[in-house]
Amino acid sequence: MLSNVAAAVIPCLGRLTVTSDHGSAPAPGSIIVANHTSLADPGVVLAALLRLDVEPVVLATAGLWRIPVLGRLLEGGGHVPVHRGTHRAADALDTAAAALRSGRHVLIYGEGRIPPRTDAAEAPPESFRSGLARLAHASGAPVVPLGQAGARRVTSGPVAKQIAGFLTAPARRPRLHVHLGAPLHLPPGVEAATATARAAVTTAWRTAARHLGSV
Repeated sequence: MLSNVAAAVIPCLGRLTVTSDHGSAPAPGSIIVANHTSLADPGVVLAALLRLDVEPVVLATAGLWRIPVLGRLLEGGGHVPVHRGTHRAADALDTAAAALRSGRHVLIYGEGRIPPRTDAAEAPPESFRSGLARLAHASGAPVVPLGQAGARRVTSGPVAKQIAGFLTAPARRPRLHVHLGAPLHLPPGVEAATATARAAVTTAWRTAARHLGSV
C-alpha cells in the first residue's frame, strides 16, 4: 500500500526515470540498499521499485510509526521499525531476515540518516552503519545497490525550506532518477562488507546523478 501511495504522489512532485544494470527486477529475497538524501527519497525509491513490480519491506526509524496515517501505512504493510540505541535494535534485523526468507525484498538505507546539509546539491553517500552487513551475512541474501538523485530538489535543508520545497515541487517538477546496480554478495567481515556495499551504492548514485547532469 505504501508503494502505491508513493507511485501516486511522486509524479506530482517530479519527473521520475529509472534505469538498471541488469534489466530486470531484483530476485525475490534480495536486500536493496539505497542512499539517503532527503525526506522525499523513500517515496522516490518506492515509486521506482513499483515500476519493476517490487514492493519491499522497509527498515525505517521507529519514530515514523508515531506519525498519523504514515504509521498506519507502515504497520499495515509489515514494514520494520528500527529502535536505534535500544536492546530492541537487533530485533529489526531478525524480522528483516525472516522477510527475506519468505521471498520478500527488503529495503535498507545504509547511512541510516539524512545528511545534515542545507543545500540541494548531490553528494556521495556518507559512511554506512553496520546493520546492512550483519543482515546480509545472517541471511546470505544478495545485495542490490540503488542510487537515487534529485530528491533534494524536492525538499532539503531547514524545516521552512523543506515545506516550501514540497509546496512548490508540483509547479517545478524537478527531475528524479533511480538507478539499480547489479546484485552482489558481500565479502566476509563487517568492515569489508560495509565498504563494499557503500562503494556499490556510490557507483549507482553516480550513474543516477549523471542522468540529471549533476556530476
